[in-house]
Amino acid sequence: MSRLDYAGPNAEQIRYWNESRGQTWVEQHAMIDEQIQPLGAKAMDRAALQAGERVLDVGCGCGPTTLELARRVGGTGSVLGIDLSSVMLDHARRQPRPTDAGDVRFEEADAQTHALPAGAFDVLFSRFGVMFFADPRAAFANLAKALRPGGRMTFVCWRTFPENPWMAVPMMAALQHIPPPPIPGPEDPGPFAFASQDRVRSILEGAGFSHVTFEPIDQELLIGGGRGIDAAVDFILKMGPTAAALRDVGPEKRAEVAGAVREAVRPYHGPDGVKMAGAAWIVTARRP
Repeated sequence: MSRLDYAGPNAEQIRYWNESRGQTWVEQHAMIDEQIQPLGAKAMDRAALQAGERVLDVGCGCGPTTLELARRVGGTGSVLGIDLSSVMLDHARRQPRPTDAGDVRFEEADAQTHALPAGAFDVLFSRFGVMFFADPRAAFANLAKALRPGGRMTFVCWRTFPENPWMAVPMMAALQHIPPPPIPGPEDPGPFAFASQDRVRSILEGAGFSHVTFEPIDQELLIGGGRGIDAAVDFILKMGPTAAALRDVGPEKRAEVAGAVREAVRPYHGPDGVKMAGAAWIVTARRP
């Protein structure tokens, strides 16, 4: 149960990540991490972390990014991972710390509203954790206050749905058997809320950041962590847009969708598992 109240501008997200998806995310976290780790690693490389720096990991989930950040800043550095989900944070706290890491902490907090210590961090980082704010400009203004002057921010976020076949191909197969789910607006919180460069630039500059840059990353992803086609199909049916479309579907239709998804991803199956293209932005910015 969340220790945050189901209140405030992100109440729906707090409820969602604690009641609907948190436990599923924990159960799938190893496959999730193996799938998107290459994108997170590239973003960390762009962040150019230095020994001894203080880092805030926004939307840290089950903690793999927080622990890798801690390894990169070493024993004289510190990392605080924050997330809305108590169940994911409980899992994160049970993970072994890198032997050469300094201070590593996890805190249940809403990055949009939490009173973070002013100027306490050199770097803000996020791997797919910043697209879900009800008011992203307010959230980033709050986060900017936590950065020291001259501090920098790096995050990775998805580009558009059609640019991400690992999500689009299974969904198109599923829609042969189920009605289409409601289509969120381009500015609604969700995985593709930051696909537009113009929108993200406006949000960040409006929140007080400068030197905003975008680097497109196109990466083949191992769906289901490279565990084979069965694991990939199971993963797709549990996580991501196709899983969301199946929430109210009965067992018979779910089986039909599973068969369609399997056939759709079969051409992408090879010796290493199911490899499908993913497309993301690495976004960097600074606090003046």
